Amino acid sequence: MSYLFTPETPDEEETFYMQCRAAFLSVFRSSLTNISSKQELCRVLQLAGRNPSQATLDKYWNQGTTHMNFDDFCDILKREWKSDNNELMEIFQKLDPNGDGYIIHSKVQKLLTSGGDKMTPEEVKAIFSLSDINQDDKFNYAEFCRQLVSTTEKCQTASLGKLQSDAKLKRQNFGSHTDSPPKPSMTSATPSQPPETTWSDPDITLRKDNRPSSRPSSALSRRTSLSNSVSATSSTIKQWHHSCMRGCFFLEEDGTINSLEYQLHLPQTSNVNLSIQPMSLNQKADKPCPWMNVDTALFVMLAGDTEEESTLMCFTATKDKEKYNWRGELKAGTYYLLPFSSGCRLKKRSRKNESHKSVELVYKTDSGELNLTSDFREALSEIFDIMDLDGNGLLSLEEYNFLELMISGEECKTGMWAICKENFDMRENQLTKQGFMELNLMVATEKDGDGDDLWALVETVGYNRMLELVEACPFQIDVHCESTQPSVQPLRLESGSKILNQAMQKSITLEGAAKQLKGQDNVLIYTHRGEHRISSLIVNKSNQKVTIRVSNKQNSNCCSSRGLNVFAVEVPARTKMVCQHCLPISEKRDWTYNCVETVLPSK
Repeated sequence: MSYLFTPETPDEEETFYMQCRAAFLSVFRSSLTNISSKQELCRVLQLAGRNPSQATLDKYWNQGTTHMNFDDFCDILKREWKSDNNELMEIFQKLDPNGDGYIIHSKVQKLLTSGGDKMTPEEVKAIFSLSDINQDDKFNYAEFCRQLVSTTEKCQTASLGKLQSDAKLKRQNFGSHTDSPPKPSMTSATPSQPPETTWSDPDITLRKDNRPSSRPSSALSRRTSLSNSVSATSSTIKQWHHSCMRGCFFLEEDGTINSLEYQLHLPQTSNVNLSIQPMSLNQKADKPCPWMNVDTALFVMLAGDTEEESTLMCFTATKDKEKYNWRGELKAGTYYLLPFSSGCRLKKRSRKNESHKSVELVYKTDSGELNLTSDFREALSEIFDIMDLDGNGLLSLEEYNFLELMISGEECKTGMWAICKENFDMRENQLTKQGFMELNLMVATEKDGDGDDLWALVETVGYNRMLELVEACPFQIDVHCESTQPSVQPLRLESGSKILNQAMQKSITLEGAAKQLKGQDNVLIYTHRGEHRISSLIVNKSNQKVTIRVSNKQNSNCCSSRGLNVFAVEVPARTKMVCQHCLPISEKRDWTYNCVETVLPSK
């Protein structure tokens, strides 16, 4: 499982951003230049103080990769840490039972040529030729680790020194920091690596009135005549026809959010109440639920002949505790229900804050048989509840396959499901919770207690090695209809969904205030100041790409989906791109959003 570097202070964020720029500009003349080969990626990573293995390079530069931009490079640096002397020492110390700091050459050669990123015999011979780390056919691994870490640090220091010595280059790529920034706005909102899209929206124009709308976010349905408001009490809504569906936001390796999308069918026009909220699991009293403060939203698109022709109808805008709601009228038809979370409060955890301990998943009974530990059974019970989308206490083949696709990328075939029926507890051709436990016990037994496959399951779903759910957010969608029985079905598991991106962009342009970027008539920034979330969109109507430097330093009590106070966004020609989402760090205090966007000069 990958972990993202998360700066804890604004100074750390600025330092990290400068280190990224320094390394990049040591290889390329401009931050707008793309990395065009695996060799260039390796070089720029080395100058950032990393020591990438071939496996690491292959992970980011696969057969389908043609180029990477500066933002891609920054994302890699968040995940790939600098070589740590203690970690390197631990590897070699396992081969040094005497603890004298030396290992015979034959053992070192076997380690370097047989596992991990294998070295060639010639490369190993070159290491053995270094007199200061070899003597009497013995390898001084402490000195080797020291030199390796020292070399990476020197590379990073050299790239920073080059940038700092070139004031002109620094001004070009950072902008002038000596100019007095504009005074922050006193307007506050009180609590009550986004995909791009080719620009072709005729509605995107600069409004004469650039002030934030004083109307609530739910004005979308009124202003665009997409639906009529409905006045109904909560007690009345409970008597309406009801359908619910579960789901979960999962964090992928690169920090993006993965989620199921759904299809809603209404047989006839009806007043509707939609809601989405984090789902509470059967937790122990002393076990925290960190996902319960994750923001959620639900976008509703009327299905067209193609997904591109779908129309945004509404999205949840009001909030009652953890529940986000929308209420209005929807015509008879088929709709896409698109769950969304900004990513402000659902991020990859840093390894620095993780315990190195791992709980046990299995144990041997007195009779020598394997069994699941109580902690693992509790986690499996939670995973079962998350994947039980319809909440009927059973896992259908379709529900189980969503889990299989996440873990292995392959579905369980009908024939294999029949074998499961013969061996595990099932009811109505669906897997019971007991059967799910039996299946995982069989996996452990077949591997003779090896927990790799079991850890693949729990870590894919978002658990850490202490079996805490920290990188996922289970949720529940409820649909209440006054006049007809709604039907909700899971549609697909999507990451970076184009239709969700389309809905998000449309909501920002419809509800947000627009401003022209200074000196760029064809670059617009739309900012939607919702009741509980602020989102911004960059629209580049020009025929050349632009790179925008975004600074959140003047914000107060705000957290950004980007995870940095200062970052750059490259927007290709004739495209629009979601810039960032912001939430209050503490909903008990006022929060001020005063983001500053500037254009970085191009070569």
